[in-house]
Amino acid sequence: MATLYFIVGPTAVGKTELSISWAKLNNAEILSCDSLLLYRGMDIGTAKPSVFKQNQIVHHGINEVSINTRYSVYDYLQLSQKVVSDIQSRGLNVLIVGGSGFYLKSFFYPVVDSVNVPFHIRSYVNGLYVEKGREGLLKELFKCNPDGTGELTLENPRRVINALQRCLASGKTLIQLNSEFAELRSPFDVFERKVCFLNRSREDLLQRTRERVKKMIKDGLIDEVKQLIKQGVKGNLSVSSAIGYRETISYLKYGGERTKLEDDIIQNTQRLIKKQLTWFRNQIPIDQTLYLQPHEDGNPKYVLSS
Repeated sequence: MATLYFIVGPTAVGKTELSISWAKLNNAEILSCDSLLLYRGMDIGTAKPSVFKQNQIVHHGINEVSINTRYSVYDYLQLSQKVVSDIQSRGLNVLIVGGSGFYLKSFFYPVVDSVNVPFHIRSYVNGLYVEKGREGLLKELFKCNPDGTGELTLENPRRVINALQRCLASGKTLIQLNSEFAELRSPFDVFERKVCFLNRSREDLLQRTRERVKKMIKDGLIDEVKQLIKQGVKGNLSVSSAIGYRETISYLKYGGERTKLEDDIIQNTQRLIKKQLTWFRNQIPIDQTLYLQPHEDGNPKYVLSS
């Protein structure tokens, strides 16, 4: 059975440097599992691996689409299957690096169904939300689901939008769709999967976060966001609401001190890290945890070997 290798962990833990070292030693190419690295032009705010680092080891899943392109878990699943097949056909190992929750879960569990939502249905549902809000969405959703909506969180507009789109596209109720989904398996179940989780002390992660955010702003995060706004980033909610970008968009709109911008990004990144640590403990199987020390990139000899 072929094996997929994973290096995962929270923001700022040090995944990039260690993954490149491991890939060099283990004849591997890297598949990014980060929902923001997919977008061209989002470089500084995502701490995207530099061109120099990408040239050291072949990276996949980076700079795939423009910032005004909608990209779903289903899209990533299609990409990852193609990349894994390509890398292994050339006799190399696959190292998956990152920590975007639903993207990462697609390697272990079914996370998307086969419903393909056409553009006209997406446009209709989005327009309905703009015109009539959540109540308008719910009215339409209840028409499609006379037997109820199951465990759907009705207070979350984005989930209601997604549910309505899937019902309209498939002609099925949520209960039917959920029943079919329960029978699915991950396409990667044919692989052995070895996961190394990176972690650091709370104090070390906070210090690394501070250093990272300071460097982002020094390196031109504000100018990067200005360019992304010109390219239409505000039209892509999942991108424009990402930490580092949403605070900078607000800063450019309302003004204020740069120190306040820096503090806001640091604080929100810390909240994200806390959520990520909880998520990793509960959502995916971890084979090995590697605790890194301050200013240590993690000696790759301790990471799961091939």
